[in-house]
Amino acid sequence: MSRSGHLAITEVRFPATPGGPPGVEVLGFSELVTAARSRGLDEYAPLRPVFHQLITVKSGVLLCSVDFTECVVEEGGWVWVRPGQVLQFRSDLGAADGTVVLFQPSFLSTATADTARVDQRPWQLPLVPTGVASGPVRQTLEMLESEYRRLTDLPLEVHVEVVRHLLSILVLRLSHLPGHRPAPTAAGTAFRDFQQAVERDFTRSHHVADYAAGLGYSVRTLTRATRAAVGCGAKRFIDDRIVLEAKRLLLHTDLSAAAVGERLGFPGATVFTRFFRQRAGETPAAFRLRAAGTRPTTG
Repeated sequence: MSRSGHLAITEVRFPATPGGPPGVEVLGFSELVTAARSRGLDEYAPLRPVFHQLITVKSGVLLCSVDFTECVVEEGGWVWVRPGQVLQFRSDLGAADGTVVLFQPSFLSTATADTARVDQRPWQLPLVPTGVASGPVRQTLEMLESEYRRLTDLPLEVHVEVVRHLLSILVLRLSHLPGHRPAPTAAGTAFRDFQQAVERDFTRSHHVADYAAGLGYSVRTLTRATRAAVGCGAKRFIDDRIVLEAKRLLLHTDLSAAAVGERLGFPGATVFTRFFRQRAGETPAAFRLRAAGTRPTTG
């Protein structure tokens, strides 16, 4: 916790497990707590992993938040936390039973990552497989858990490929649950290029035209591609990413609003405050006060 009482975000690197498949970890909730504490981490603090986390509840209820979205995860539910998102557990991990699958973006093949849209945030939190989708998801997880722990049955390189294939099935199943919006087709490449560029440059460039020029697309193409992929225009997509980072910094650091604006590429505090108020509906100071005052406590 910082001097002003903010719960500082801890960036979490991928854990290296000697002897295990590189790039993936499969842990129960109790194992997750033990692993976090062994690395000097507070499992209930805001954490910003640089890897993917698939979290599912087998029994009980888990409360958590992902980038200011509060989630109540019941039996059979899933939360998929993408790299860079801020995760915070809100309830006692010992009060529920579940599994957490950690994996680095590079662990999956490019074809699987593209088909599963791993760089796009889920449309729903939590994800809840229902009907015909629930059985295959559950069975794939059971096989993944079993194979992950069978280190001595196969040569390591074969073991890694078995785990990779099972994880690929799991992420493909979770990313194509019935009722979720389909992936864009013709616009997919343009949006993916735009999304990656925004993630890299949103603190420096706030204008669609800049990205269009850098990527070789027209503004109209980027706008259409973004609307097809996520339901909003390209400018809104950029602004939403800036607002998200501003909220993270306001809630979890001691930076002044002016310093936050400067870090996000605004020429002055007044410009940043006006932008934030227009997009978030309140001033940076009001957001910080409200969000800090309503943060749930954990045991």
